[in-house]
Amino acid sequence: MVNYNILTYLIGEGFKNVFKNKKSTFAALMIMFVTMITAGLGLAGASNISAVMKQLEQDVPITLYVKDGLKEQELTDISDYIKTIDGVNTNLEFTSKSEALAKAKERLSDSADLLSQYTESNHPFKASYAIKLTDIKKSSEVVEELKNAEVLKDKIAEINSSDVVMNGLRGIDRGVKIVFIGMGILLIVVSTVIISNTIKLTVHARRREISIMKYVGATNNFIRAPFIVEGVVIGIIAIAVSLLSLGAVYHLIYGACNNILISNFNVNMLQFSDIFKTILMVYIVLGIGIGVVGSVLSMKKYLKV
Repeated sequence: MVNYNILTYLIGEGFKNVFKNKKSTFAALMIMFVTMITAGLGLAGASNISAVMKQLEQDVPITLYVKDGLKEQELTDISDYIKTIDGVNTNLEFTSKSEALAKAKERLSDSADLLSQYTESNHPFKASYAIKLTDIKKSSEVVEELKNAEVLKDKIAEINSSDVVMNGLRGIDRGVKIVFIGMGILLIVVSTVIISNTIKLTVHARRREISIMKYVGATNNFIRAPFIVEGVVIGIIAIAVSLLSLGAVYHLIYGACNNILISNFNVNMLQFSDIFKTILMVYIVLGIGIGVVGSVLSMKKYLKV
């Protein structure tokens, strides 16, 4: 077991080191802050895009329009077949030809008189099935199967799908991940170098003391410990500041964007509490990891006596 007095000494020395080189410590904190904010925003963005896509899986259907004049049994056969397709939610929404006209009039609202010449049986609007998916990635496969199904041959008038919207969202999702992963890697490297140089200043100032400690038998771990504590302390401060700042920024973004998403697309953003644990874990790994690695790198030269 480590002696309590020795442990207190090592931790105390680590905390002292943080405040000895204030300018360097501040620079290290700032670059770690930028790294964590970038990682946090990237993670929040990717998480929200994934959440929106999952909501749209349920809310944006494939619409299959059937030809006029189909018998009741034929409509039932179509419904039964659609339900057997892999990736399709079995709760189909059928809109009859007369209901399609009523919905068109409802959408036009004050201009519904434009459709007054049509009757329930004589109008251009088709009966349709709204097909929701359990896995949006299978949208293209489902559409292809509907087009090629023998049971639907000569019964389909048109198929509309949300492929364009979904492909756009998937592209944005990939783009966001690539950009933020690239930026994150670059900033992690820069943060590690700056942390290393910050601690190196303290190490350099105490190089003679370190040499003497080595000659009298002090282990590398004993000498290294205060500087690792210094790196960890800088990391923990950066974690706290980054979490508070990201929470405030996310709150502003949520307030500005969520109502727009609800009113236009009927989807919700994730609340900060939904992604807090994930971001905290990433910040702990980044903050303490960068601090420890930077500290270890800064000591290599001075532990060779």
